[in-house]
Amino acid sequence: MFQEIMIELLHGAGKFFMNPLLYIILLFSVLLGYTRVKRERRHFRVRVDEGLAEFRGLLKQSWLAALVLSLIIAGAGLVVPKGWLVLFCGFMLAAVLLFRYQAGAPIYTAGLAALAYWLLGRYDVATDWPVIGWTYAGITGEEAVTITVIAGLLTAAEGLLIRKYGARDASPFLLETARGLQGAAYRTKRLWMLPLLFAIPGGPIGEMLPYWPQFTLGGTSYYLIFIPAVIGFEHTAKHILPEQVYGGYGRAVFATGLGVAAGALLGLWEPLAGWAVLAIGLIVRMVIAIKAVVQENKGNFAVSPRSDGVVVAAVLPESPADKMGILPGETIRKVNGITVTDERELYEAIQVNAAHCRVEVLNREGELRLCQHVIFRHDHHRMGLLVVR
Repeated sequence: MFQEIMIELLHGAGKFFMNPLLYIILLFSVLLGYTRVKRERRHFRVRVDEGLAEFRGLLKQSWLAALVLSLIIAGAGLVVPKGWLVLFCGFMLAAVLLFRYQAGAPIYTAGLAALAYWLLGRYDVATDWPVIGWTYAGITGEEAVTITVIAGLLTAAEGLLIRKYGARDASPFLLETARGLQGAAYRTKRLWMLPLLFAIPGGPIGEMLPYWPQFTLGGTSYYLIFIPAVIGFEHTAKHILPEQVYGGYGRAVFATGLGVAAGALLGLWEPLAGWAVLAIGLIVRMVIAIKAVVQENKGNFAVSPRSDGVVVAAVLPESPADKMGILPGETIRKVNGITVTDERELYEAIQVNAAHCRVEVLNREGELRLCQHVIFRHDHHRMGLLVVR
């Protein structure tokens, strides 16, 4: 029995690598890094992070969430319809290709897949998909629970990823302010891939493990398949600093996901309630995104030029400025005892004592502090400071 289960798992893993969605995700994660580096060099003449950062973080940042969700989905026997899973992959593929990752939230793709799957049966659009050997068998009330729970769990994972990595992955660029100056904005645009283990009706494992817990009452046997689920996220912060935005944003999305997953259990008594919970969760997720955009469009830039110094837009990792603890949004008042008001004066003041630089910094709370650091030959000529102009 164990050998047959392992063979089934290997078959599921093999189908993971046969899924074209996997390679599209990998390609577009590289494209994300390329466009980010190109934008950063256009605005600051230097990149903040290397071009493959998005590619490396694609699975590195989300593997733990993928493992936990796979254990919950497969371990609890959350059996999903074959057709819905195909449509789910299709909508995720469309979201990746769209390259506008405000539409990449998993509750959007899961919800649209459920709606499309219902419409296929409602209007007899298609009943047989010979290319993949699957036949439309209709959508049942029990599936309102499994699909909605999975959508909720993925949304909760999205919230955790936003909270942990949203600010860390924010890329600075310059926008024109109302006064004709240039303020700093920060764009977070990421893809996270979660290889998830799904149970699909049909196959030998259900016969070998007849007491495996599952919600779908009609699925007496099923097999396992890995799917490269993808979470897309995009947001631009300019009115509020990224560190102050994504904590609350992530918590709101996480709470929405937990609410959807818990509310899905209502479908055990009334299937329509399960679908209603999924629809409400989708709307709430959309409201969270719209509210965040509206909030960023109100008021002034959090990082904009000041007359009393040079305002920091970003700091290069591992640079002298980074080691001194200088943060975006802080203001450089003096360098080596010389008052600076623009980028040119900053560079000239650094050259006064390039070997050992002393900096007077006004922090975000308006408090003054002194920093100093030895500047080595290989260090950035402006200490790794990217400033607004």
